[in-house]
Amino acid sequence: MKVFFSSSKMITVITLISKCFLIRIRVKWVWVQPLFSQLHQLLSSSRNSCNQHPELLLGFTSLQVKVEESISDEACELVNGTELTIEDEEADGIRASLFQAVKNNNETGILLLSDILGFEDSATRDFAYRVACNGYNVLVPDLYNGDPWTKDRPNALLEQWISKNGSESIAKTIFASAKWMINEFAALGISKRLGIIGFCYGGGRVIDILAQDQDAYFGSAVSFYGTRIDSSVGANIKVPLLLITGENDALCPVSVLEDITKSNQELTKMVVFQGRDHGFVHRPQTPEEDADAEEAFMIMRNWLHDGLLVKS
Repeated sequence: MKVFFSSSKMITVITLISKCFLIRIRVKWVWVQPLFSQLHQLLSSSRNSCNQHPELLLGFTSLQVKVEESISDEACELVNGTELTIEDEEADGIRASLFQAVKNNNETGILLLSDILGFEDSATRDFAYRVACNGYNVLVPDLYNGDPWTKDRPNALLEQWISKNGSESIAKTIFASAKWMINEFAALGISKRLGIIGFCYGGGRVIDILAQDQDAYFGSAVSFYGTRIDSSVGANIKVPLLLITGENDALCPVSVLEDITKSNQELTKMVVFQGRDHGFVHRPQTPEEDADAEEAFMIMRNWLHDGLLVKS
């Protein structure tokens, strides 16, 4: 199945923000548990008017947080952030960030695979926070063993870096992270079926992992403009897969995703945003891209809900 989207819903988004008395800003990631507790107390008494729009964020940048008197509670759920190290016999000391909804936790885990800039990149953390706001427990592992790509490196070195961080080593990290998440949360009643999301290089690895997983760990998946995809493995995927890309994305050609969709029509859906290039969902650069990023987030949210909560 293939769906095309065009711009734009920016006016609608701005209107919703105004009605909910929210300011949408980037979150500065400082892990301070008392701050989350204080915010939870401040917001717990006013949670009803914006529940239809959980994609809206309440941002904060310091320990002193000013809250509007009539803030309606359907702002984003508060999220706990934890830095941890996963020990596994298949992988050595995997660093990761875990984002967990404080209230209305749906007891479902999501594995989020970053782009080449790594798990500590602010755009990746921002997106993980937003997913967790919808009730999920989101684990973002370090796929690159402490050596993410950096923007100041010469592009001529990218292929060498890719070779060092190949699919095989990353697959070990992903499966070790999924195993840890299921084992650690089993006693808490967390779902034994995880979701998996990936961007760019991480989005391409979603395809690899699902083809190897054979319905063991993951129950639903979303790949945003995956790169270096082997479309020949599409027929091996056994779980619902949502593919999202831009019409003009040279790094994730629509034709490659069409090959996957054709080989697995019952489980795969492709959504193509007209006029969009690479990275527009988690790194929007214009108001028009921001509007399409919001639309893509809602499509992803509904896909995960149907695949992990409704069908579980």
